[in-house]
Amino acid sequence: FDILPGDFSKRNFIFSVFREVMNSFNFKEILTPVFENTELFKRGIGEETDIVSKEMYSFSEGKFTLRPELTAPVIRAYIENGLFNESPVKKLFYISNLFRAERPQKGRYREFWQFGAEIIGSDDIYSDAEIIQIPDVILKKLFINDFIVKINNIGSIDERAMYINELKTFLSKYTNDLSETSRIRLEKNPLRILDTKNEKEIEILINAPKINNFLKTETKQKFDKLLNLLNKLNINFEIDYNLVRGLDYYSQTTFEFQSTKLGSQNAILGGGRYDKLIELLGGKPTPAIGFAMGIERLLIILEENNYRFPLESAPDIYIITSGDNAKEKSVLITKELREKKFICETDFLNRSIKSQMKEADKIKSKYVIVIGENELSSGKAKIKKMESGEEFEISLNDVNDITKIIKE
Repeated sequence: FDILPGDFSKRNFIFSVFREVMNSFNFKEILTPVFENTELFKRGIGEETDIVSKEMYSFSEGKFTLRPELTAPVIRAYIENGLFNESPVKKLFYISNLFRAERPQKGRYREFWQFGAEIIGSDDIYSDAEIIQIPDVILKKLFINDFIVKINNIGSIDERAMYINELKTFLSKYTNDLSETSRIRLEKNPLRILDTKNEKEIEILINAPKINNFLKTETKQKFDKLLNLLNKLNINFEIDYNLVRGLDYYSQTTFEFQSTKLGSQNAILGGGRYDKLIELLGGKPTPAIGFAMGIERLLIILEENNYRFPLESAPDIYIITSGDNAKEKSVLITKELREKKFICETDFLNRSIKSQMKEADKIKSKYVIVIGENELSSGKAKIKKMESGEEFEISLNDVNDITKIIKE
């Protein structure tokens, strides 16, 4: 889809909010290539995930893939560039476009934008709290309050292994009631069935074993500590024992921010801990946690909330000209004004003074100056304040005459 100037101004405003908040949390921005070796996503995300098995745009005989997500590329960059040597904990964020070969629907496109963040190098529960706090701060800063944080702890690899065995045994009794996709998942990754949107399967899962019954005491205590922190941060959350997220690299904390404004696909953002991913991709064992937010989904919510975006920047001054000599003079004046950070516009179509005045009004220019042969001869002109109609005489040979009025 095309992002037109009016839409881009909204995005740029949102991006400025992201960057302001991330700066307050001392995160640094990172950008990775649009495509990566396909093997990175197979190893990092998991070959049996929907993303890798169905939704990737690959080329060059499958060797390269347009990035479908950004955690694996960011971790690849972290390892290859030795960012772990700079400090024991790296806090990174990104704003980038991604690509997935899935059916377009509300808030989901084949090319889409994400904002996300990663804290790499800490397994401290306070880093979990911070990574959940960041989107909470951003959404509230944008006056979005009708959301809830669904949260779960899916345990370590060992804890999950015991749970998966029990879950598989339970679901095997309902094989004939499962969809074809879920029957495949039952053999390859039973946890993914917990993500189902199938009503019959949701009913079956009501009586399924819960992951929290398989967690060690230490894991439960850490999770309880995190929940206590979220309470103190006034973050509205709800425990969801079926929340596992769709990527294989998650462990321990997983979460989603859900909104009523998005229909059945109600996640604004999601994330979790991935303590084994860096080792899996060739780095040293390093804990990490992160999240990713869909920009298009965020825009849907803001528009449904009738959010008042800042107006697009209007020209400070429009210089109306009559004749080549006047146009040349306008070029010299606008050069000086732009160097002083003023937004300037002038005519390129040799239109009449009346037509140029209409254009200045249409684009909401704050001031206009008319330059013709008389003004050039006298070296003086009138500057008009469009809102009030007030006029002031200025020298065409001293740009400070103009700036003094525009600044007022």
